[in-house]
Amino acid sequence: MLTERHLQIFVALADEQHFGDAARVVGITQPPLSQGLRRLEALVGAKLFERGPGRVELTAVGAALLPYARRALGSLDEFHHAAGAQDPEGPEVRLGLTPEVPPAIGAAVAAALPSGRVTVVTAPTSQLLPQLTSARLHLAVVLHPAVLDGLQAGPVTLLPTDALVPTALHPDDGVPLKLRDLDALPIAVRPRAEAPAARDLVLDTLDLHRPAGGTVVVTDERAALAMAAAGQAIVVTPDRSLHAAGLGRHPIVDDPLPVRLRLVWPSARTPSALLPDALARIADALAVAP
Repeated sequence: MLTERHLQIFVALADEQHFGDAARVVGITQPPLSQGLRRLEALVGAKLFERGPGRVELTAVGAALLPYARRALGSLDEFHHAAGAQDPEGPEVRLGLTPEVPPAIGAAVAAALPSGRVTVVTAPTSQLLPQLTSARLHLAVVLHPAVLDGLQAGPVTLLPTDALVPTALHPDDGVPLKLRDLDALPIAVRPRAEAPAARDLVLDTLDLHRPAGGTVVVTDERAALAMAAAGQAIVVTPDRSLHAAGLGRHPIVDDPLPVRLRLVWPSARTPSALLPDALARIADALAVAP
C-alpha cells in the first residue's frame, strides 16, 4: 500500500540526491529510507532512481512521477490542516518533556502552546527523540547535547543548578560551594542510557572539577532526594521547589553543571499553527527559569 512516508522519501531523495541527506530531511535513518524506497519501487513496478557514487539521480520514470508525488503530499497537508480546523477543541498537540524539566517550566511550556488539546508525555530524552521522528510527538524539550537525526531544534537553554547537601556536612544553608568542596558523598545521577551524550558531559565535568567523591546512579529524582535525605548522596538540580528535611540548598560556584535543554521538533510533521509564534513563546518560557 502506498503511504505518505513513501511519498516523503521519494520527494526528499529527488531534492537532496543523497541518501543520508534525504534521511535527515524525512527524520529517519538511512536504512529505513532505503527500505522505503525499495518498497515504493516495488509498488510502482519501476526503478525511480539511478544510484551513483555518493549521489542518486531520477530515472525517466521517477522524473515523470515526481510532480504527482509533490501534489499528493500537498493535498495530504491540506487535509491535515482542514481536519484540525474542524476540531471544535482545536488541533491536538503532543508535547514531550524530559524528566529534568522542572514542573514550573514544563507548565510554562505547555501554557505557551496555542489553545486546544495538549497531551504531555514525560520520558527520557532517548525515548522522546524516536517518538518525534515517528510523528507520535509534535514537540519535545530534551537534554542537550543529543543526536537529533534530522530533527530541527531551537537554541540551547541553560538552567542554573543548586546542590542539595545534607546539613550534617554543610550546616550553613545558602552558602555557595565549589564542586571540589562536595566530595564527601557521591552525586546522584540518572542512568546514562536515558541521554548518553548529555550524561557523558556531566560525568566529564565532574571528573574535571571534582575528581574525588564519585557518583551513584538513581532511577529518578525521588530516589535521589531520598538518598540525600538519608545522608548518602548529593543532589544537583535546577528545580528550586525541590527540598527535604535535613538538606540545605547551596549555589554551585561558577555553575559548571547547568541543565541544558533544547526544544526539538520534526519540521515535516509539526502543525503549522505552532510555527513560528508558538515556538518563540515556548523558547521564552524555557529561558525564564522560576
